[in-house]
Amino acid sequence: FWKGLQKAWGTRLKFSTAFHPQTDGQSKRTIQTLEDVLRSCALEWTGNWDDYICLVEFAYNNSWHASIKCAPFEMLYGRKCRAPICWDQVGERVIEGPEMIEVTNAKVVVAKESLRKLAHVRKVMPISIAEN
Repeated sequence: FWKGLQKAWGTRLKFSTAFHPQTDGQSKRTIQTLEDVLRSCALEWTGNWDDYICLVEFAYNNSWHASIKCAPFEMLYGRKCRAPICWDQVGERVIEGPEMIEVTNAKVVVAKESLRKLAHVRKVMPISIAEN
């Protein structure tokens, strides 16, 4: 069914096994980006970095991606994301940590730049010719 549908649409469908991100380049790339961002944030947020995972997620989902030409949030919902707003105990609207969001976005940019530089570095492997 899927192969016929993809052929009719003129697209390609690549099958991969479950829980095996190595076969899916996009998943592997996303996981690597998130690991790099969390690693750089963990240096500053020592001891309680897990409290800020939601900010890393927010920064990633609202950063521009070249592959889709917009942010993932915008692609999913068809609009730009509003600032994160929460309701505190007295019912007032409060913008939660705008300076932390700016710092996290800046760290995402730095991580992407370092990854972009490393993407062009290739290892030169020695080639040996076998004689018959």
